[in-house]
Amino acid sequence: MDLPPGCIVSEKQCQKVCKLKKSLYGLKQSPRAWFGRFTNSMRAFGYRQSNSYHTLFLKKQHGKITALIVYVDDMVVTGNDSKERKTLQNYLSREFEMKDLETRMSGCQPIDTPIEEGLKLCIEPNHVSTDKGRYQRLVGRLMYLAHTRPDLAYALSVISQYMHNPGEQHMNAVMRILRYLKNAPGKGILFTKKVDHQSIEVYTDADWAGAVDDRRSTSGYFTFVDSNLVTWKSKKQNVIARSSAKAKFRSMALGLCEALWIRLLLQDLVQHDRTKHVEVDRFFIKEKLDDKIVELPKIRLEDQLVDILTKAAVSSRVFSKFLDKLGMCDIYAPT
Repeated sequence: MDLPPGCIVSEKQCQKVCKLKKSLYGLKQSPRAWFGRFTNSMRAFGYRQSNSYHTLFLKKQHGKITALIVYVDDMVVTGNDSKERKTLQNYLSREFEMKDLETRMSGCQPIDTPIEEGLKLCIEPNHVSTDKGRYQRLVGRLMYLAHTRPDLAYALSVISQYMHNPGEQHMNAVMRILRYLKNAPGKGILFTKKVDHQSIEVYTDADWAGAVDDRRSTSGYFTFVDSNLVTWKSKKQNVIARSSAKAKFRSMALGLCEALWIRLLLQDLVQHDRTKHVEVDRFFIKEKLDDKIVELPKIRLEDQLVDILTKAAVSSRVFSKFLDKLGMCDIYAPT
């Protein structure tokens, strides 16, 4: 490394090298050094690193299980051992610098859906500017909810595309999500306990050329394990699809990759999601069909759950019905 300006050393010392004792933010080795230290800390606390997903850590004791998964430098902790979860949180707070994120908008007017029906956001050349910092903070905090709220996935995937230059219309879309959360703050996924954990179902769909700015399509999928919703995604495709069939093939390949990854993960308690060519997608799907690993039943339009991950053209009645089918309920709703 080059010596910093103003540092004067003798000619003999110039032949020496510097040993890095502490990883610095921005260096290539920083993420590896941070995760290495985090892994050692988790192992020292009695957690086992998963073989099929290296950022997943598990701890089983007294017939209960606690799981922690890392995404970059964010963590999600879950499990049926509430005492261990609290103990782990206190331990990590001592070992690492952590902060709690919260958003306040308790006085807003509730609304039934997180995004306006038929809304198409875009970059307007003469749009009314808004507070960029506030927009980024709000969207960043809402992203954490996407881990447990599939009903927010599509709306968040849309508003997160305008972090660099948000306008008034984009901020209004963020405010609508907060109003939706006010309507049902306790809504979440209710898991049912079953013996068999090998039945995997996937719903996939694509909104062809739905993005106004670049005409790329949006893929979406829901995956269920024994009728319990476990993963979901709403994501704009990397390349422009020249037909709706190509867009749907890419979406099907994305959902199928997720199902196969879950199949591997279940054996331990990754499959990539980048696909370049529609021919690869088609033959990949055909191979799994021929091997009887998957089947493709026809889904009626009124039963296509993934519509809420790919487009805003869903009425509040249909949206509410789909949330019921996803197993989401409001724990604060009057009985």
